[in-house]
Amino acid sequence: MIFAQQKQVETSIDTTKNKIGAEFKLTLKTVVTSTSKVEFPKLKNIGPLEVIQSYPIDTVKKDGTYELIKKYGLTQFDSGRYTIPSVKILIDKKPFFSDSIKVEVANVKVDTLQQKMYDIKDISSVDEGMGNWWIYVLIVLAIIGIGAIVYWYVKKRQLKKIEEEVYKTPIEKATSLLNNLEQKELVQKGEIKEYYSELTDIARNYIEEAIHIPAMESTTSELITAIREASTKKKMTLTPETVENLERVLRQADLVKFAKSKPLDFEITEDRNKIQKVILTLDNAIPTEAPEDIEDQLLNEAQRQKQIKEQLRKKRNARIGYSIAAVILVLFVTTTYFVVTKGFTYVKDNLIGHPSKELLEGEWVKSAYGSPAVLIETPKVLKRMDTEKVLPKETMALIKEMQLFTYGSMIDNFYITVSTAKFKQPTDIDLAKALEGSLKVMEAQGAQNIIVKQEDFQTNEGIQGVKGYGTMTILNPATKTSTKAYYELLLFKQDQGLQQIMILHEEGDTYANDITARVLNSVELQRASN
Repeated sequence: MIFAQQKQVETSIDTTKNKIGAEFKLTLKTVVTSTSKVEFPKLKNIGPLEVIQSYPIDTVKKDGTYELIKKYGLTQFDSGRYTIPSVKILIDKKPFFSDSIKVEVANVKVDTLQQKMYDIKDISSVDEGMGNWWIYVLIVLAIIGIGAIVYWYVKKRQLKKIEEEVYKTPIEKATSLLNNLEQKELVQKGEIKEYYSELTDIARNYIEEAIHIPAMESTTSELITAIREASTKKKMTLTPETVENLERVLRQADLVKFAKSKPLDFEITEDRNKIQKVILTLDNAIPTEAPEDIEDQLLNEAQRQKQIKEQLRKKRNARIGYSIAAVILVLFVTTTYFVVTKGFTYVKDNLIGHPSKELLEGEWVKSAYGSPAVLIETPKVLKRMDTEKVLPKETMALIKEMQLFTYGSMIDNFYITVSTAKFKQPTDIDLAKALEGSLKVMEAQGAQNIIVKQEDFQTNEGIQGVKGYGTMTILNPATKTSTKAYYELLLFKQDQGLQQIMILHEEGDTYANDITARVLNSVELQRASN
């Protein structure tokens, strides 16, 4: 009975008067049995005060009961007197309420007599850090790396073979090719077909160059018949054994290439020796011609060196061509993949770049402009402008004080302005007429064909205003060209003052639409009374 008569929730606060932004600690205390279930609410705001800290629950055991203590850290950024309302607490699913408490938030006093005042500082440039340039450097290095790898691979694999070079005599070429064939170790690798193909090609090339028989296009039978005829015409002393050995090796090669025959190792060695012996025998059997004089020899050597240089140049150009082709292929395949999966606009904006995209993805700045201040988040810091250069004289004659901040211009891809103004005479400000006046100012600056839509607008803090939006045509005086643009214009009135935010960008720019939405969602206004 005693427990039932006690107050279930005790309410206290550490102080009832504090400065702007300082913390009030609200304490809620309840005493329950060990079987009771208590639920304290999770709150972002308690009445007009913001919950900046929700402290853990302290539990104290007392004679079979539990004392639960919950604290909330509260604050308020506007001066005035406020009431912290009752907070509902559930004990065994039954609601119980705390007491309401009145608190006062005091302004911070500024002593202008004791404290020295300073002029407003100039706009400082923001250190943007490294930026994204290193990404493009990596891409360029990757492309160069791909080209270098392909060049190195082709150069390594490219036939530095002696058959591509120019030799003094056919016998010198054939001998070098035979030695090169053995260095490839095709037999040890099991590539018998390739071995016999190169072996017979060496012999046929020699016969074609030395005896002038179309050996490469002839069958084995046709080639043997042509050699016998040539030996008679050219008076070559060839033994039947030499021709038979050549024919035997050529037919063995035909069986390996077309019938998948697999000779034994000693047979392969014998065939190689037979070809070498046949080539040497044919070379010795060819009648010698009269020796060239020294001038002819020098001329032939010069021609040979010229041919060698030409061959080397062709090989180098081929390597460069392969490297460029590989890089182009990689870029084409990569670009095609992203076009198919992400779309052409995505590829264009990320490879070529898009000014609005860079603004959207850059580091944003949140700052207060004018008086009463407009707190707003923008992609770049707004720059203070001279209002006399923007507004007509008849408008400036009505204004006591005005501050204007901008980024970009009307002919740029993105333009934003923030302005605050106070009038000299008491004026009943009509926001609809103020909207018309702002559009006339824009029209004087080059806007044409303005389409206007109007609706009410409310900030997150509940301040009412007017929103005008639509499209217009912007004339560029330098290029005499026009661009279709979209704009949004916010206007608020407070105590003989006008606060205005205007955003303008090219129509259809999706990145600029995202920027506009983010900027307008961030708008907060300082109340004129504060």
